[in-house]
Amino acid sequence: MAQTKVTSAEVAARAGVSQSAVSRVFTPGASASAKTVEKVKAAAKELGYRPNVLARAMVSGKSRIIGLVVAYLDNHFFPVALELLSNELQKKGYHVLIFTAPNSVDAVDNLVQELMDYQVDGIIAASVSMSSTLADRAKLAGIPVVLFNRGLDGSGMSSVTSTNTEGGRKVAEFLVDAGHQRIAHISGWSGSSTGRDRAFGFKESLAKSGHALVAEIDGMYSREVASEAARDLMSRPDPPDAIFVGNDHMAFAVMDTIRFELGLRVPEDVSIVGYDDVPMASWAAYDLTTVRQPVNQMTEATIDTLLGQINDPTRTSTKIEIPGPLIARGSARRPEGWTP
Repeated sequence: MAQTKVTSAEVAARAGVSQSAVSRVFTPGASASAKTVEKVKAAAKELGYRPNVLARAMVSGKSRIIGLVVAYLDNHFFPVALELLSNELQKKGYHVLIFTAPNSVDAVDNLVQELMDYQVDGIIAASVSMSSTLADRAKLAGIPVVLFNRGLDGSGMSSVTSTNTEGGRKVAEFLVDAGHQRIAHISGWSGSSTGRDRAFGFKESLAKSGHALVAEIDGMYSREVASEAARDLMSRPDPPDAIFVGNDHMAFAVMDTIRFELGLRVPEDVSIVGYDDVPMASWAAYDLTTVRQPVNQMTEATIDTLLGQINDPTRTSTKIEIPGPLIARGSARRPEGWTP
């Protein structure tokens, strides 16, 4: 036989407190004394009571749900970031709905519209692009959106990234100072602000030092595309002696292709530098020189920005860029006397 649902009134009677006290105990951020919390939770456990989150959301107008849209999870940077974002939001009393979407504005717009239908309190868009029309619609609906690891000029949305342009400059300076003459770039997807900014900083710094790229190929943030780009570059009559790859995910594929398919040595024949500093970058199999994205600081800034806009809808949008260091390992020749 089906059991009748236990109500908050029954819990209050069992615990010897008011019904509003029960509500406070199960409402994130509400105040209740330690003694009241202990009595209410003991009574709830005895009776098998679970608070009705949906009903509370209808009354309060807050779902305590954050929508999170991410481009893809193959890149190890995103599982790390998603775990940090999810854990920190849960600590603050929020639940997370995660959706994946390809690098297509239409697909992302459809998913974000679906999240808005779920009555989420806010949205984090991780390395995906939204249309300005949907950004305006979210704003009208009172749902703040924060872009993580991606920017969108003129959108009016807050964004949190690393200092991508400066990161590209650091790589260029590192390779030039190490004596490299034939430098190539397998960029991140040119349709993304991160890919464009890293490439811009890299090429600008090379030009200032009197160098020009021997080749630039859009790697599309794809292992397969990056591998093919590595084959093309190394089959040239004047192959590069250094390659800056737009993220670690692609850099691993480039290294695998160059070493195990083409039989070349890294860094003796060609230096490889990535971007992100995912955990695999430090593995002995890759020992990848890379620019570190400060993921802990980025996730913290993203959550602070989003919750700030949820709590204060009049708060203006912000563009946050957080610097990260270049981490020198064994995949690239180092400048003489180089120190971080």
